[in-house]
Amino acid sequence: MFPELASINIYVRPGRTDMRKQVNGLSVIVQDYMKEDPLSGNLFLFCNGKRRILKALYWDKNGFCLWQKRLEKHKFPWPDTEEEAKEISAKRLEMLLKGIDFWHEHKSIKYTKVS
Repeated sequence: MFPELASINIYVRPGRTDMRKQVNGLSVIVQDYMKEDPLSGNLFLFCNGKRRILKALYWDKNGFCLWQKRLEKHKFPWPDTEEEAKEISAKRLEMLLKGIDFWHEHKSIKYTKVS
């Protein structure tokens, strides 16, 4: 019932999303704001303002699936702007669910000379 993550794209909706929305409301966000097709079979991720609830929406052959994870302690790392994240890999999804903040990881520093 869960999609094969290696064969799909995983999209993140940055910022906060109203978690009262269910399949219909989240599908509208995917189509109108994220400019993606909710019927594509890809996985779409949403998070609330307090970053304690994460929802995953995807189309599974004959209907929508909506998964929710609520943290009792701590918060999900989550991007605030479209520039920070749009599509992530399956490995990064796994890191996200474990609470690893890859959006603020150390960036590589490239030097041209040593003084």
